[in-house]
Amino acid sequence: MNFSREASTLKVLIVEDNASFRTTLRDSLQTLFPSMIVHEAVEGNEALQKVDRFHPELIFMDIRLPGENGLHLTQKIKTSYPETKVMILTSYDTQEYREAAARCGANCFVTKDSLNWQLIESFIKSFHRLE
Repeated sequence: MNFSREASTLKVLIVEDNASFRTTLRDSLQTLFPSMIVHEAVEGNEALQKVDRFHPELIFMDIRLPGENGLHLTQKIKTSYPETKVMILTSYDTQEYREAAARCGANCFVTKDSLNWQLIESFIKSFHRLE
């Protein structure tokens, strides 16, 4: 995990209730992209508030969250902020979830066990200029 480029002031929101996974993802992103601004939310209402205040360009969204599920959150966010990119990160790899994620406007669907940093870098580079 040693990339020479960094995302210039890319604003990211991690919506994840698993503290260990959230911390690992945050720390890895900040190591790979030191100038990235990363906020975190544990549940739906907190996520919506942070989206409204922080206006992230990229959201890493879990599906199963306390309160509202990540697919419904994605749909709400994409309705108000269609330019925001959403990567669904889940442990549940089913065709139904993949199809629902697409219908809700997610830009990418990745299972947590297949997550790799080349994929994340490629996804970020696809919409955000790296210096």
